[in-house]
Order: sequence, then structure tokens, then C-alpha cells
Amino acid sequence: MHYEDSLEPGPGELGSGEMNRPAQVPEKFWDPQAGTIRTDALLRAYADLERRMHSMVKVPGDGCSDDELCAFRRALGIPDGPDGYDIQSRHEMLTSDPEVNSRLHEAGFTPQQAQLVYDLAHDRVLPMIQNVTAEHDQRRHLDKLKDHFGGEARWGETARQVSAWGKANLPAEVYGALSRSAEGVMAMERMMASGEPAMGRGQAPREEAASEAELKKMMQDPRYWKKRDPAFIEKVSSGFRRLYGEE
Repeated sequence: MHYEDSLEPGPGELGSGEMNRPAQVPEKFWDPQAGTIRTDALLRAYADLERRMHSMVKVPGDGCSDDELCAFRRALGIPDGPDGYDIQSRHEMLTSDPEVNSRLHEAGFTPQQAQLVYDLAHDRVLPMIQNVTAEHDQRRHLDKLKDHFGGEARWGETARQVSAWGKANLPAEVYGALSRSAEGVMAMERMMASGEPAMGRGQAPREEAASEAELKKMMQDPRYWKKRDPAFIEKVSSGFRRLYGEE
């Protein structure tokens, strides 16, 4: 055996073909035995890459065509027009609005994102609007009552008396409904002043009716409504509290 024969690569050993592989050729595309590029593997990789390229959507940049932009928006799920949004309304104040939908579509919102805008308005914005409206109505009713009864001081005293009378003479649900509006409070004050019988709480004893009439007469005294005598006002208020069981 010649000495040169011992330098030949055995089975599985790298020969000069591997050593001669160009640096820019990946190992998977190189045949070390033949010392050439594996064209079959290279063609398969190219075909796979081409399939991937066709399935990808081009991100439009500045100066893109309308077709490219439409293709990109469709790939994201954006409808062709704002009428493509199928908004599910959860409140009559938050039904689908064409102007809002047009702005959402212009901004590139998908149907899911557009629905989320309405859902957030229902969950977060609507309660805030309702609270502000309730506070505004309450202030409006209160101002109306103060004006009707001749100022804040007189209204404060009347409010305590009406509250005591209403709780003692009216069913809880009726009192609650009337006390929510200025008109309801005025109605209770008229019932209290006219001596109308209790609703659902039994008739008042005869001596309490006489005491109530006396208190109403005291309310007509100038010391009560004009001079606002603190001691006289407290006497009337205390009488009403005793009359309706608050003392």
C-alpha cells in the first residue's frame, strides 16, 4: 500500500469537496462528495420562498396606490366602507352612528375595534353622563324648592317637617317616589298642610290631629315665617318631631 493511499478520506470523512465550499453557499446547499451546489435543494427552497412571498401582504408606504392600500386594509379585516360595521347596541343612547363609524373607518378600525369603542362608551362614558344628569336634576329641583318656599332657611325647616310627615304617613315606596322631585315634595307639603289622612299607615289619633292643627297655626305666626325666631322655629319643629314619632 502506498503512503498516499492513507491520506484519502474514508467513508463519512470530509474530502476536499467540503473544504472547497464557497463561504457564501450554506452547508445545506452544498454536496461535499461531488464538490458542487445541490441544485435540487436550492430549487425547493426557492419555490417555498416564492409561495411565502405570495401569501404575504405588502405594507403600503408613502405614495402607495389605492389598490395596495385596499389590499392591506382587507388583510387586516377592515371593511370597504363604514357601513360594513355591524355594531351591537346595548343602550338606546349608544346606537350605531354613521358619523362616528365613518371616522372609525377612516382611522382604520376593524369591526372588533369599532365594537369595542361602543362597548367602552357603554361601560365608562354612559354612567358618567347619567351621574352628571342626576346631579344636575337634583340641583335644579333643590333650587326650585328653595325659591318656592322662600329661601334656603325656610326650605331647610320645611324639608325636615315634610320628611317627618311623609315617613310617618305615607308608604315607603310612595314617599320615596315623591321625594325625588320638586313637584312631589310640594305635593307632600300640601297634603301635610291640608291635614289629609295618612295613606296606608292608619289614622292618626284625635289628639294628634288637634296638635297638628295647632302647629300649622304656629307656622302662620310672623315669628315663624317673617322674623325667623330661632326659639319659636325650634318649638314648631320639635312639635312636628313629637307628632310623627321622631322624638
